[in-house]
Amino acid sequence: MTSNQPSTTLRDVIGLDNRPPKLSDSVLIMVDYQNTYRTGVMALEGAEEALAAGARLLERARAAGTPVVHVVNDGGPDTLYDIRAHIGAISDEVAPKDGEAVVVKQHPNSFYRTALEQTLAGLGAAPGSGKDLIIGGFMTHMCVSHTAQGAFNLGYRPSVVAETTATRALTAPDGTVLTAAALQAAALTVVTDLFGTVVLTVDALPA
Repeated sequence: MTSNQPSTTLRDVIGLDNRPPKLSDSVLIMVDYQNTYRTGVMALEGAEEALAAGARLLERARAAGTPVVHVVNDGGPDTLYDIRAHIGAISDEVAPKDGEAVVVKQHPNSFYRTALEQTLAGLGAAPGSGKDLIIGGFMTHMCVSHTAQGAFNLGYRPSVVAETTATRALTAPDGTVLTAAALQAAALTVVTDLFGTVVLTVDALPA
């Protein structure tokens, strides 16, 4: 028997705080805003709109004095994720400015075998410091959600800004096509069940 009634989240069962983070009390992590996802085989549905929202989020963070960390996936030379080539570079709209850290990764979880945790500690945002992590980027179901999970597992309080993220349609194990919208909703819902909060829009973030 199925039910249309939502179940209680694990966050509610445990008693975790679901309030949205304040920009002034956070570090912004910009995940994989690479040209890879704007064209060709890895183009995401809604990538341009999400990138524009990411640029607005970055602008707000800079204006608020919020520390920013850019994360970029390096697949190596002659790949779609070659950070030395235009295809794998961070998009110009959200390119790092002088003084903003750039962390290179090779796995979906931005904390796995990278300098991200040490970088955050250097910004005064170690686990338990009271600093929240605000996450935006690509792809929602992959590096964004895995980074939120990784942050939670290390003791951080992560939040994902939904409109700054995007994904693509995939074929489910039973052969049906899961639309990008469906996968987007599922990925964000998984985050809200335990790993963090989801803020729908950039403007909904408290200053």
